[in-house]
Amino acid sequence: MAPAAQGIVHAYTDGGCHPNPGPGGWGVVLLWGAVERELCGGALETTNNRMEMTAAIEALKAVTRPVPILIHTDSKYLRDGIMKWIAGWKRNGWRTAARTPVKNEDLWRELDRLCGQHTVTWKWVKGHAGNAGNERADKLATRGRKQAIAQQRNNAAGARPAAQDLEAAHA
Repeated sequence: MAPAAQGIVHAYTDGGCHPNPGPGGWGVVLLWGAVERELCGGALETTNNRMEMTAAIEALKAVTRPVPILIHTDSKYLRDGIMKWIAGWKRNGWRTAARTPVKNEDLWRELDRLCGQHTVTWKWVKGHAGNAGNERADKLATRGRKQAIAQQRNNAAGARPAAQDLEAAHA
């Protein structure tokens, strides 16, 4: 992957879950000049769309100064939502053209707020088509999903609450 131009942050984002809905993960690759940063995370009960949106949100949160950002996403839902639909949703009180509540309103509001802090450009890329940044973000999303599942297993393995540990130590 070629280094990014110094003046613009390139954010490659991806999210997914399996099954959908189910456990999911998100991944981000940030490139700014020669600087690279990878982020990932996950959730146990989520959807593909929520993870795609979370990836973009986390990318924007990670950039702490107002700079131009180019977000590369393979999610048409995310790209169309932010570029085509959100202005109408806001005018309609967060209702769709069919007057139904907007799905994932909480994340759309957060994404809209964060976009106001930067100059954001959105670029759709075809997923699983050899785009190096997208492929890395996809691997990170898979890692985030696996970490969420592993955390659940660790919690279910019988970890006692800290208060019980203290009581046992003083018994």
